[in-house]
Amino acid sequence: MWRAAARLMEHLWHALDRMHRVERADRPLDVLGIRIRYPLSMVNVICMRWGTKFGPEYPNRLHAMVSRHLKRPHRFICMTDDARGMSPGIEARPLPDFDDPGGPERGWRKISTFRRPLFDLVGPTLFLDLDIVIVDSIDPLFDHPGEFLIIKDWVRPWRPTGNSSVYRFEAGAHPDLLDRFQREAAQIRREVRNEQEYISRELHNAGKLGYWPAEWCVSFKYRCMAKFPMNRWVKPSIPQGARIVVFHGHPTPREAIDGVTTKITRHVHPTPWVAQHWG
Repeated sequence: MWRAAARLMEHLWHALDRMHRVERADRPLDVLGIRIRYPLSMVNVICMRWGTKFGPEYPNRLHAMVSRHLKRPHRFICMTDDARGMSPGIEARPLPDFDDPGGPERGWRKISTFRRPLFDLVGPTLFLDLDIVIVDSIDPLFDHPGEFLIIKDWVRPWRPTGNSSVYRFEAGAHPDLLDRFQREAAQIRREVRNEQEYISRELHNAGKLGYWPAEWCVSFKYRCMAKFPMNRWVKPSIPQGARIVVFHGHPTPREAIDGVTTKITRHVHPTPWVAQHWG
């Protein structure tokens, strides 16, 4: 009897150890022929909104999309200077202290997400831009291995620079990025154009930079739209395997829905699937 009990304890010990090391948290464990599922740990989804470019409908739409496409327990936090009009399920927090250098590049404030501590957040944290469109499950974005994950640049893929519309990190990690920027902002801005170049450079040099699978986070204008001149006749579509569609520059999500063309070589057809997924 004691040997059987000891064998059972050994199996349970190994099962518990595997819980900490298993790659996919939603994969059931097999213990003595019994398949066991255990609760998924809490994760964080964060965004930022300040100024007047984006109204409260943007974090509201993003929150609705995350609620549909993220099944594991999560918190949704919007750091903002104006919480009025936001949905009740959104945790509104003040913008972290940050000496914004100003200028046309608005993204420098994203560096403040690396503050330690970042409010009371712990664990895996996914940053999302307000104007993305989620088209499929984003649970895999919390399962993919890597210390810091970001979108690989679509235009110049030979560079280490990533696109910071979607990135994942551990809350409280990499405070050195913020500390250095606060000390050397003027010098850093002479060396790089924007925050995503700075973040990518520093984490690449530290050996911590990783990228999402290329098909997961796609550019609307580079991957969903056909190239000129075919975009005059071919309507935008969702590429196979896409989970998030990123809008940068023109068209915006609203312009894609309405078919607003701002550049002769980039004709935009009205795109109803954007409206279906957005919000």
